[in-house]
Amino acid sequence: MYDLIKSLASPLLMPLPISMALLFLGLGLVWLKRLYSGRALSALGLTVLLLASWAPIAERLLAPIETRYPALLDVAEVEAPAAIVVLGGGWQPQAPVSSVAKLSESSALRLMEGIRLWRELQDVPLVVSGAARDTSIAPVARGYLEAAHALGVPRQSIRVLDWPTDTGQEARAVRDLVGQGAPVILVTSASHMPRAMRHFQAVGLLPVAAPTHFLTQFESAHSVRYWIPSASHLYKTERALYETLGLLMVDVEH
Repeated sequence: MYDLIKSLASPLLMPLPISMALLFLGLGLVWLKRLYSGRALSALGLTVLLLASWAPIAERLLAPIETRYPALLDVAEVEAPAAIVVLGGGWQPQAPVSSVAKLSESSALRLMEGIRLWRELQDVPLVVSGAARDTSIAPVARGYLEAAHALGVPRQSIRVLDWPTDTGQEARAVRDLVGQGAPVILVTSASHMPRAMRHFQAVGLLPVAAPTHFLTQFESAHSVRYWIPSASHLYKTERALYETLGLLMVDVEH
């Protein structure tokens, strides 16, 4: 029941469903001749959507999450890591493309960062993680394995955790693999990093953040595109809200 509530709550609390619900409720009230209330709700729905799709709002919501941990540029400063851990994401296992192209944007960038770090610490295993809630879809960890091997990482250097379906399960699986109290380099998207770090710390590991897939910080406020509402800015707002909700749930899970 908890997993069901968690899986339903996040999508329903995103700006697009909320704005659409307000808009349709407003239109329904207009149809019922309650013009003032209907128009007000419809206007509120459109306002929520526009603001959530506007860079000045989206960037201010997401940037504090993404900047909590800086990029790991010098891996030499990490003392004796037990593993480099690449957290799961999305992929399309049936797509008629290369193993690398099957990975989603975030997954590909996570794996690329993991491989970059592994090349500097080749005696440290590369741990790839992630399953799918839909059991008809092959685990993304298997996709990581094939893509990493295609990019030159020997299979014997890769450890596959293909059963965890969320970050909490990934943290426990890594702890079982490397032992409690072990330092690990943790690779995931910058927006996901604060939540991932909290999960890994909660199970007794010593994670070192190596964030990638930054969505904010790099777009100039002097460009016209910055000031025009767009789907890309809406996605940033969704990520900020999703990860904030996720952080609130970490304490419940542990």
